[in-house]
Amino acid sequence: MDILSLDPTKFIDLNGMAVTFLFLVGFIGGLVSGFIGSGGAFVLTPGMMSLGVPGTVAVASNMCHKFPKALVGAIKRYRYGQVDVKMGLIMAASAGIGVQVGIKIQQMILAMWGQAGSDLYVSLSFVFVLVFVGGYVMKDAIKCARSGGEEETTALAKRLQKIELWPMINFPRSGLRISLWFTLPVGFATGILAATIAVGGFVGVPGMIYVMGVPGLMASATELVIAFVMGLGGSINWALHGMVDIRLVLIILGGSLLGVQLGAIGTTYVRPHMIKMVMATIMLIVAVSRGLALPTYLVKLGLMELPESTIGLLKNVSFASMCLALLVGSVIILGSMWFGRKAQAAQAN
Repeated sequence: MDILSLDPTKFIDLNGMAVTFLFLVGFIGGLVSGFIGSGGAFVLTPGMMSLGVPGTVAVASNMCHKFPKALVGAIKRYRYGQVDVKMGLIMAASAGIGVQVGIKIQQMILAMWGQAGSDLYVSLSFVFVLVFVGGYVMKDAIKCARSGGEEETTALAKRLQKIELWPMINFPRSGLRISLWFTLPVGFATGILAATIAVGGFVGVPGMIYVMGVPGLMASATELVIAFVMGLGGSINWALHGMVDIRLVLIILGGSLLGVQLGAIGTTYVRPHMIKMVMATIMLIVAVSRGLALPTYLVKLGLMELPESTIGLLKNVSFASMCLALLVGSVIILGSMWFGRKAQAAQAN
């Protein structure tokens, strides 16, 4: 069956409040993206879905806005000496393959279970990955903060770097040497997740840090190169299937381009463990938001029954949790920038 014949795209009506919300979501998503290099889509995709945007349209539109924003962020952070271009391009090659595989999976689910099934798949993926990765990153950030903020290469990364499996690749900018075969799974997983929920960075960034041994600051910046390549290829594919809502793209892009530059500047004022702390905090709050939305999709699929009042309450609490994630993320980032800049000024004097 032709996926296009299902006409799954239902472009929502946009009023002044929705446009304002999307712009703010875009700004904070860009702020998060420039700061932690994850693309910020784990804020943007749920933010759009909370307004009623179908999951596939949210994913596709998010991916379409991602590549110009990622390019701006990558250039900004390259000027600060934080980007490993060689690593970014090598990992982007396998990530690009992962994106195409992920899109095929999305299309199969849409064909078999319709839009409600796709929304459920996107939300379940969000909850599972956000809780698992966010919990691990939070644990590591707390450990790093207690040790004085100094990063240590994980035992796994040290073991992998010692394995001489041809071809071995040197990454002078990141200060490591590792087999190509250990970079490919991280890139591929990043691409699949990016096509599934429009964000691969919170697999790509932790993967580079904990599996490959890349410093946190370098990993968060290098992921922007991967995001640019993935976003460009994925956008073309999604657009050919009629899933991109250009209105959403332009609104969130306007906010994102402003936020990503501010977030990139913020990385120069904070310690690496603070980047991990921000990433983990927002991940866990967004996981709660998406978890509260799951019963709505289960009802649509006929897998459970709930009163309309309960469904409405869950939607409202889910939306409120989403707003809380945006607020907490922006406060932590801007607060870290303020205190970091203040500390640097005090040392200079």
